Amino acid sequence: MDEDHSNSGFLETGKADRSVWLMKCPVVVAKSWKSQTASSSDSQPVAKVVLSLDPRKPDDPSSMQFTMEMAGSEIGNIPKSYALNMFKDFVPMSVFSETTQGRVAMEGKVEHKFDMKPHEQNLEEYGRLCRERTNKSMIKNRQIQVIDNDRGVHMRPMPGMVGLISSNTKEKKKTTPVKQPEMKRTRRDRGELEDIMFKLFERQPNWALKQLVQETDQPAQFLKEILNELCVYNKRGSNQGTYELKPEYKKSVDDTAAEYL
Repeated sequence: MDEDHSNSGFLETGKADRSVWLMKCPVVVAKSWKSQTASSSDSQPVAKVVLSLDPRKPDDPSSMQFTMEMAGSEIGNIPKSYALNMFKDFVPMSVFSETTQGRVAMEGKVEHKFDMKPHEQNLEEYGRLCRERTNKSMIKNRQIQVIDNDRGVHMRPMPGMVGLISSNTKEKKKTTPVKQPEMKRTRRDRGELEDIMFKLFERQPNWALKQLVQETDQPAQFLKEILNELCVYNKRGSNQGTYELKPEYKKSVDDTAAEYL
């Protein structure tokens, strides 16, 4: 192995035993933190974690409750309080970093995993924010382009269509339609797709995967990832083979529907 390959394969493990937390947060929160760190040169805290304990059950892990409070006054209209659900039963993971020079370092191992969701007192505010994002994502900016070339160069038949149109208008021969190739679906922004999903479940409570693929025009595998986070899959009963929202998301959707009535 030459010298370049040996240097690029070096892994720094000085912080390998450091304990770190892994947290999954909403898209709006991630964007807010990113904008704050980009606009500020100083390393200011973006949030604080509050740990609540039941003094009557100090040794009971279930008595611990984690809450995250957003820091700073310029965070827009997003909710400022979030609940953190802690998990300890997960696949062992480690955190790695890579510099622009290609140097890789091990930053620590994941001790706790958290799912971040709006606090109960902020569900209505978060639901309103999701509706606003959904309405913005549904607006399509169409543009009209004027073609300067009026000789019909841009109106030529597409490849595969030559020969299907008869030059004699009196002939009434049946032509075999050309089978269009399947278009590769492009993934939307994750937050934008979640908003569209909430909008669809406002229309009806149960959806099959095939229906959602047609409605959203998204790859099926990408949709499954979103559905596994937001929904439960009905394996039996009258709604067998369909997805429906989890109870914690149903409340915000029902409140949204009530506002429109």
